[in-house]
Amino acid sequence: MAGFKINRVTSDIKIALSEILMDVKDPRVSKLLSIVKLDVSGDMSYAKVYVSAIEGKEKTEESVKALKGAAGFIRRELGARLSLRKVPELRFVADDSIEISAKISRIVNDPEFRKAGEDADE
Repeated sequence: MAGFKINRVTSDIKIALSEILMDVKDPRVSKLLSIVKLDVSGDMSYAKVYVSAIEGKEKTEESVKALKGAAGFIRRELGARLSLRKVPELRFVADDSIEISAKISRIVNDPEFRKAGEDADE
């Protein structure tokens, strides 16, 4: 039963954080920032937020530094939007999975790459 509650709270926090990140006015925070993963501790006192930007690893790390500075504001906004007894402390982590998947997509969709693969099969 506790697992169900944590999954539900994790989903609610992820949706609310996505909305809040669009409202952050800091220019260092990328507008193309996405929440990749959210881990909430069992007692719901901590939440580790994995974020990634399409612009690359450097922009993601710059955005994470800005988000760490704005963590208090984001936590307060999260508490205002969700009715939780205890709002978890947010820890932001840079993740480059979106950049990697974009590179893979470019490689797969590149006609030169396909042609090179067909020549190797012959």
